[in-house]
Amino acid sequence: MAALALALALNCCCCSLQRCLTTHSFRQRGHRAHCYIHCRNTATLISGRELARQIHREVQSEILEMVAQGYRRPHLSVILVGNDPASHCYVRNKTRTATALGMSSSTVFRPESVSQDELLDLIDSMNRERRVSGVLVQLPLPEHISERAVCNAVAPEKDVDGFHIVNVGKLSLDQRCMIPATASAVWEIIRRTGIETVGKNVVVVGRSKNVGMPIAMLLHSDRRHERPGGDATVTITHRCTPRPQLKEISRLADIIISAAGVPHLITADMVKEGAAVIDVGINRVQNTTSGELCLVGDVDFEGVREKAAFITPVPGGVGPMTIAMVMKNTVIAARNALIH
Repeated sequence: MAALALALALNCCCCSLQRCLTTHSFRQRGHRAHCYIHCRNTATLISGRELARQIHREVQSEILEMVAQGYRRPHLSVILVGNDPASHCYVRNKTRTATALGMSSSTVFRPESVSQDELLDLIDSMNRERRVSGVLVQLPLPEHISERAVCNAVAPEKDVDGFHIVNVGKLSLDQRCMIPATASAVWEIIRRTGIETVGKNVVVVGRSKNVGMPIAMLLHSDRRHERPGGDATVTITHRCTPRPQLKEISRLADIIISAAGVPHLITADMVKEGAAVIDVGINRVQNTTSGELCLVGDVDFEGVREKAAFITPVPGGVGPMTIAMVMKNTVIAARNALIH
């Protein structure tokens, strides 16, 4: 955290010498440094990889403590259906991270033709297995399988994705629960970077039940509740929001979080000076020069960074943090199992 604070401080100093600042403040709260930079020329890049490393260290520390107390290591069980290359890549990254942090993990592969009943039976067996701390079914699933039925089949206390209806309900009531990993990643990015949310205008672009909706819930809810929220004024936009209206709304936002899955949807003319922009989108597009597929976000990064105060890159932003939050949820599940 000290290194991140120093990097932000140095960035501030550079900005004050080389660029015109509209607002600038720096303060220390305990061990956390907060830097708010509103530069006319460039935004502060938020490294999801660096923040993820912070969480990794915290998770490793908890695992070592559990082992020292004589408890078994947390175990993450993953179910992967079909041959989607992106899904296989995501699962590899999750299990490799789990191993690196000192957890055990296992992946069960099933063909795309697997029946829903067979998949539900497999989940049930994992729910009943005591050594399994967390269960994760990699989405998306084949069309003949109901994702909602599968998500609800995972025991809520082992639901490290946070998709079970019980966890969704608790989230909406500001109760402690397994928070969906991507939403939790966005929340931690905002919190650890020191971006203020109380009383701020936030626009969430995208209303999916696994990403956009839980992000909005985290940010609009009361910070004094059991599961503290951001106390922000949140507007949700989606595919039926006319683009002129989206532009009008987003230009009022202090924080823009885009999870629409539309390449370069958010452009510089839609962002006000000094806003924080969190890009959740992961889109594969063809490079016009090389012809190769490359990853881009929902945000026109090069254009928006000229106006924003903070911005996350793609890749290297929300993605690494999402995996880190799956690891954190797995440790939480293992801890909860010891209590109950």
